[in-house]
Amino acid sequence: MQQRLSLFKEMVIGYEYGEAQPNKKVTTMVTEQDILNFMHENAYKPMTYQELEKHFGIESASEFKDFVKLLNDLEQSGHVLRTRNDRYGVPERMNLIRGRLQAHPKGFGFLIPDDRDHPDVYIHANDMNTAMNNDIILVRVTSKGAAGGKLEGEVDRVVTRANTRIVGTFQNHESYGFVVPDDKRVQRDIFIPKNAFLGAADGQKVVVNIVQYPEGRAAAQGEVIEILGHKDDPGVDILSIIRKFQLPEAFSEEVIGEAESVPDSITEEEIVSQKRRDLRGKRIVTIDGEDAKDLDDAVNVERLPNGNYLLGVHIADVSYYVTENSALDREAYNRGCSVYLVDRVIPMLPHRLSNGICSLNPQVDRLTMSCEMEFDAELNVVRHDVFTSVIKTSERMTYNNVRKLLTEEEPDADLLERYGYLVDDFKLMEELAMKLRNRRIQRGAIDFDFQESKIIVDKDGTPVDIVKRERSIAEMIIEEFMLAANETVAEHFHWLKVPFLYRIHEDPDAEKLAHFMEFITNFGYVVRGRGNTVHPRALQSLLEEIKGTKEETVISTVMLRSMKQARYDSNSIGHFGLAAEFYSHFTSPIRRYPDLIIHRVIREVLENGGALTDKRSEYLRGRMDDIAEQSSQRERVAVDAERETDALKKAEFMLDKVGEEFEGIISSVTSFGIFVELENTVEGLIRLSDMTDDYYHYHEMQHALIGERTSKIYRIGDEVKVRVGRVNMDEKTIDFEMVDMKPRSNKFSMLDRSKSGGRGGQKKRVAGGRPVKDGRGKDRGRVRDVIVKPGSPGGAAGAADAAGASEGGGTKRRRRKKKGASGEAPLGITPAAAPGGTPSEGGSLSQEAPGAGRGRKRRKGGNPAAKPDTGRENGLVTESGENGGGRRRKRKGGGAEGEAAVTPAAGTDGGGKRRKGAAPARGVSLRGESGEGGGQGGRGRRGRDAGEGAGRESGGARKESTYSGNWASSVNALTKTVRGDRHTPDGRDPFEPGGRRGRPRR
Repeated sequence: MQQRLSLFKEMVIGYEYGEAQPNKKVTTMVTEQDILNFMHENAYKPMTYQELEKHFGIESASEFKDFVKLLNDLEQSGHVLRTRNDRYGVPERMNLIRGRLQAHPKGFGFLIPDDRDHPDVYIHANDMNTAMNNDIILVRVTSKGAAGGKLEGEVDRVVTRANTRIVGTFQNHESYGFVVPDDKRVQRDIFIPKNAFLGAADGQKVVVNIVQYPEGRAAAQGEVIEILGHKDDPGVDILSIIRKFQLPEAFSEEVIGEAESVPDSITEEEIVSQKRRDLRGKRIVTIDGEDAKDLDDAVNVERLPNGNYLLGVHIADVSYYVTENSALDREAYNRGCSVYLVDRVIPMLPHRLSNGICSLNPQVDRLTMSCEMEFDAELNVVRHDVFTSVIKTSERMTYNNVRKLLTEEEPDADLLERYGYLVDDFKLMEELAMKLRNRRIQRGAIDFDFQESKIIVDKDGTPVDIVKRERSIAEMIIEEFMLAANETVAEHFHWLKVPFLYRIHEDPDAEKLAHFMEFITNFGYVVRGRGNTVHPRALQSLLEEIKGTKEETVISTVMLRSMKQARYDSNSIGHFGLAAEFYSHFTSPIRRYPDLIIHRVIREVLENGGALTDKRSEYLRGRMDDIAEQSSQRERVAVDAERETDALKKAEFMLDKVGEEFEGIISSVTSFGIFVELENTVEGLIRLSDMTDDYYHYHEMQHALIGERTSKIYRIGDEVKVRVGRVNMDEKTIDFEMVDMKPRSNKFSMLDRSKSGGRGGQKKRVAGGRPVKDGRGKDRGRVRDVIVKPGSPGGAAGAADAAGASEGGGTKRRRRKKKGASGEAPLGITPAAAPGGTPSEGGSLSQEAPGAGRGRKRRKGGNPAAKPDTGRENGLVTESGENGGGRRRKRKGGGAEGEAAVTPAAGTDGGGKRRKGAAPARGVSLRGESGEGGGQGGRGRRGRDAGEGAGRESGGARKESTYSGNWASSVNALTKTVRGDRHTPDGRDPFEPGGRRGRPRR
């Protein structure tokens, strides 16, 4: 037994330090799933490896070796844990959850569990335990939050590091350097020792290889492996994004070699030997964009003698050239899809294939996979066939030319002369496509029609124009035909019960759906459903009902955000947005790996008489989950990269337009401002601090900002006139200002903490707190009050630090002695206007001039306080809470409940002392200048403060404060505090990625 234990340790150590091959399958009778299923049984108790060996009947030495490697592989991946007593079990039985970390630029994050039925877990910034964005982690659930019962937890262990390379800006400090990551979700700068500079100079964009991950207060350490150029050099911006998302540009020599070996034409022998159906005599055309080069789909429509329509969708047969497990196949798997950036395309396959033999270029023979469908008068598919074929497309049509031929009364003469023989075909296509579209809408498919744009750049990559993308009848024809083929193929192979990849779109989250239902009642609309479910037909009916109304934009936008994102899966569970029971991606194998896999399965089924062997089915079934997960992840990376390059070039386009005025529409309303979209789809933020005519408060349920005094409302869909105020190229953001917005009156707001004399940077004190610096002082990185008084010292940054004593103050929340004793009212809401509100005894909740005492307030016992509290201190108005006589109880968090309290300095508890385990100052390992406070603020109970912020923003941006006081519950959290830091719009991707429109990308 001792020898076996030694062998076990030797194999574990050897496997752990380099011998493991994650993709290698262990050839043993015991599989990973066998072990996991056994450990998930209710009766299972953690066992030693000897007990597991006995249970599974491992006898021979070779079986034992394979079993140990399998067990260690599960431990390495975090699917199985080993206790201190060397016993094995699954994380779920040990109060741990495995999943992926979705970090936030403000420091906190969320665990996205592997189990999709498990809710996400919020992780406070101080509980991240050095985990970085997209890491695979194990999280220990610590509590359920007060708001909505959300789970909160802390990172127990980082299973797999996702960030091995970081792109950022190099800062040279002579004897050492730091790299400031471009990805703001990576909170800590990367320390670079002198011998790892690789000649990098200050201000250059570099790629860093992480050699040591952060531990405690120590920063991550890296080495520069590539210098991209100075951050202001042409082309470096896009190149930085490519490196940031680790998009592989070049193909390996092996991949290029395989591509070069593919012939550039086909022979008659190939066609005959493969028994392909010859469709070269049919009028088949491709319809694509002007600049498309990878033409992977072609169509034709015929009217049959019986009056039915025959639709043919012909897709490039890429699987014929990209064989399984070849270098081309492995590269396509790793890339997942082609990426379409502003100025370039990063293809999934080499150009020799994507633009050559696989592209359905006109007047040349091409091998295809075809799906023919016969539709009767009611648009039912009465017959369909999927087969291999050979075609020769008649013309390479563009959307623009087809649109002109179909919609213009007198099309261009040259256009008619060239394509006149196809006009009747296009009219028949239009007829069938519109019928298919109407049927799809009637069954409940949700059709969003958001505007998209195209950024035109010159040869240097400089944006010269932004134009709208037209969604004309030509685009609709191709969309409907591709949807029909995708559904037909998915259903056909579902009933064959062969391993397959499906495109699924799950039902909306019940909570988000309920929020949407409540939201639309503000406009007098109701969507009927059963329980927490609703049929997509009901949502589409709502879209039709609101079409052309003022609220169309706001309702459709909020509806879209309530949807989940579509993804790939090996099981067909339907597509909610399309109201389709079966759906797949069959039509783009040149640029999507799932389509290529589907073609490969179809080919095998066709070649083997409509079925697969049991062995082959088992192998493919085992691979489909992995391919689905990989493809979904790569798709999200591609979409994120495309959006970031769009945002970059849009910001660059607006650089020389600062000061100019534009008409726009509010596209999003948040707690820190409103986003406005211009006619050219450029989007910018109007910060709350720049809305100077009133004090505005965010109403979440109404998705609106409402003025405190004027009751002016800003909500999604409103038309506004804006001026370009600022453009930040580093953040890729644009700030707008309202045109003709007058400064708010100098009346005092009850929660205005900033009316104080003196210059910016001068110390001042707030009630119950310690001295803080003004906006131009050294403490600009602290959390700031949410209300800024015009003309206060230091501008927006000069607001006094203030936060509620109950949250974010570094202390545990204390139970109030008497309901309503806090004496603090919501902004602009008097007791009469606050439903269910209970004012403090002896005190008024209405807004009054500063310093006006209200007489004595009584404590719980009824004794009056010693003297009235004027509520004035250094120009700041406070209202006492339980200590009614103006005397402040000594509280660790600073101030009695209901008083303004200084938000703790970064990395400290409420009393200003550094908490154990608090995040270090920026000069240690976080991004920022030495000496600035950059740690996370102290908090009340673990994870309660979801609005924590680690960084500061130029100009002294203000962070979210959470107020304690009975008014919050009195108005059911109707009025929320506001945040002044920069966010992207809380937009939800359409259920089919590909820009903001809600239709599938072909």
